[in-house]
This record gives sequence, structure tokens and C-alpha cells, in this order.
Amino acid sequence: MRVCATALAFVALVAFSAVLARLTLAPSHASTGIAGANLRPGQSLRQYAEDYTFLAACKQIGGNLVLGAPFGLILPVLVPRRLRMLRVVVLTGLVMVLVEMAQGAIVEGRAFDVDDVILNTGGALVAYVLLGRKIGRRFHHLGDPDPAAGTVTRRGGTKKAGRSRRRLPWRNRSTSKAGR
Repeated sequence: MRVCATALAFVALVAFSAVLARLTLAPSHASTGIAGANLRPGQSLRQYAEDYTFLAACKQIGGNLVLGAPFGLILPVLVPRRLRMLRVVVLTGLVMVLVEMAQGAIVEGRAFDVDDVILNTGGALVAYVLLGRKIGRRFHHLGDPDPAAGTVTRRGGTKKAGRSRRRLPWRNRSTSKAGR
């Protein structure tokens, strides 16, 4: 089951990468003369607020957030449990920097924009916090032993399930200590 889920996550990541490349690496002939690199965080966001209509600014910002979100949903399945959120953020940031560098270097009408990297990475982080963390936990628990079988998994490994000190709900509460 776990191998199947990993393979499915890998296929989803490859498919998303193809969509990402199609969306971000296609030339924009309409922007050929006006596209310029932005290396100052917040500059594009200020431009959206000042020069764009509210709907156009929401499209730009929302589109960049949504573009990074699949990383926050898929990567938790593929990266190890330890420092998962940090790994998702770093991997997403690296991929987005590479995409933006490719846009600036080889794609006509496109330019590197640090705000796009920040928004894409922020979208991955939001998706991770809202849903990706739960997806990652469930996936990584697929291979854990069954607690009903007498073992439970802890961070340090597997140990025998011990008797709980908590009173079980089906236990007869009316028995006294003398009657035991």
C-alpha cells in the first residue's frame, strides 16, 4: 500500500511539474518590452496594489499562491518525517528560484521576480499547514504496525503495548478494591 502511495505521489509530482513548466516557461509576447527583473521583495506586490485593478491584483497574487500549493500537498508524502515542513518550504523555494531563473534567462517576455518565489513558496506552506501535514502523517503511518497486534510505533522505534493506567470504559466501576 505504501509503495503504491509513493508511486502515485511521484506521478502526481511529475504531472504537476509538466503543468508548472507549461504555465511558467511559455513565452509572453505581449510582455516582451515591459518585463523586467525584480530582485526587491515586495516591489511587485506594491505594483499590483497601485497599478492593477483589485481583481487583477487578486488574480496575480492568488495565482502565484495556487501555483505553489501542490508542493505543499505532494512533497509531505515524498520527504522524510523529520523536519518535513522545513523541507517542503526549502524544496519549493529552490524549485521556484530555478523556474524564475529560467524565465529570466531563456523565456521571451518573462523575467525573474522574487515576489513570485515568495508567493509560490507561501502557497506551498499554506497548503502544507491546511492539508499536507495530515496527508503526510497518514501516509507515513501506513507502514506502522497495528496497535491491536500488541505493538505500537513510537519515535524511537517499536515497543510492546503496555497496560494503560487509565480506567477503561467497559470495566465495572462498582467493584471495590477488596473484591478484586
